[in-house]
Amino acid sequence: MKRALFNSMRRIGSVGVLMLLITGCTSQHGAQPSGSPVSSTPQASVSPSVDPTVSPTPTIAATPSPTPAASISFPKMSLEEKLGQMIIAGIDGYTMNEEARNLLTTYHVGGIILYKPNVKDTNQLVGLVNELKKTNTANKLPLWLGVDEEGGRVTRLPDEIKKTPTSQTIGKSGKTQLARSIGQLLGKELNAYGLNMDFAPDLDINSNPNNPVIGDRSFGANATLVSSFGIPMMNGIQEMKVVPVVKHFPGHGDTSVDSHIGLPVVQNDLARLRKLELIPFADAIKHQADAIMVAHILLPKIDTKYPASMSKTIMTDLLRKELGFQGLIMTDDMTMGAIAENYEMGEAAVKSVLAGSNVVMVGHDPQKAIAVIDALRAAVQAGRIPLDTIDQSVAQVYKLKQKYKLQDIPVTAPDPKQLNAEVQRVLAPLSAK
Repeated sequence: MKRALFNSMRRIGSVGVLMLLITGCTSQHGAQPSGSPVSSTPQASVSPSVDPTVSPTPTIAATPSPTPAASISFPKMSLEEKLGQMIIAGIDGYTMNEEARNLLTTYHVGGIILYKPNVKDTNQLVGLVNELKKTNTANKLPLWLGVDEEGGRVTRLPDEIKKTPTSQTIGKSGKTQLARSIGQLLGKELNAYGLNMDFAPDLDINSNPNNPVIGDRSFGANATLVSSFGIPMMNGIQEMKVVPVVKHFPGHGDTSVDSHIGLPVVQNDLARLRKLELIPFADAIKHQADAIMVAHILLPKIDTKYPASMSKTIMTDLLRKELGFQGLIMTDDMTMGAIAENYEMGEAAVKSVLAGSNVVMVGHDPQKAIAVIDALRAAVQAGRIPLDTIDQSVAQVYKLKQKYKLQDIPVTAPDPKQLNAEVQRVLAPLSAK
């Protein structure tokens, strides 16, 4: 990773605001090649306020960067195949059914997200994952298989696996190396079940005690603490060759509405976000974040019309240009109430892609995923979405799948006892006095 420290102030043309550049991490962390382990955190327990792996500076400056060009060569695909790669879809049940098969063979979806209703036990989960992989081998790119495995109450692994603690508990421990070790553990567990993507860690700052959806999913109530624990967990997951998707940009911690049910409206302006919510995401970008999930929250002082997951101001101007993120931008699940209760889902997906998202998640109901693909196809054919925009997103998907060397190779069922012994070993520092 390249570390650049600018001492001068830069002018942010889009908003006319001068901000100090957040300081980079220490110079001892050198550049890493693509796909290699990222810089390590200190082995000793440290106070989050002095953790050298992240910046303590509570402001963010512009680091303008062009939107990534679709210059990466990927396999020749039809429009249908390209659109499929831009979708992560949910399926129903414990086994491969015709709807799931249709998503892969007819619509070529690039990824599947599994929830607790898809997971019965170890043998069942491995059987489902292997069947999905086998079905996908006819497609040109390997399949993302992802879950929300944050620890605490947000867990998708089989019940026979001992659970890791909440992010809040990890943050309170004061042990940043523990966060990295738990990230490695989560990656190891997902690998054991043939999974390759984790929609974690949560980089939201728990600044609103009335927040009904974040709470103990956050590492804490201030930016330095969230960065100090969230970045090592992200890095730990990466080191096990599982893609971490950090969330929920530009920050879901100050909401009082659960976006699974309705659309949260947050009256924070850009200056406030730069001083608080954006800091962990800026730090994650500096530490080679691969993918960022964008929230379904409306910030009318930044974009009066569209929630973040449909906002060009937030995804392109803020995340891409100001923060300089060059990785994959993904939406939160479009079947959540925040979108489903306020927008037609296909049109919402079209607006999201036009605004800058590369991957649209449709986490429930395969028919809704098909409807989104149909809407995107119609928008391309009508000239609303340029083919260049589609190619740019497919290039992002291909680049990340190549980086992690994804393959549709079946796995054998792991031994839960062995995994649980590893969980107990990793969590031992929490019980140490």
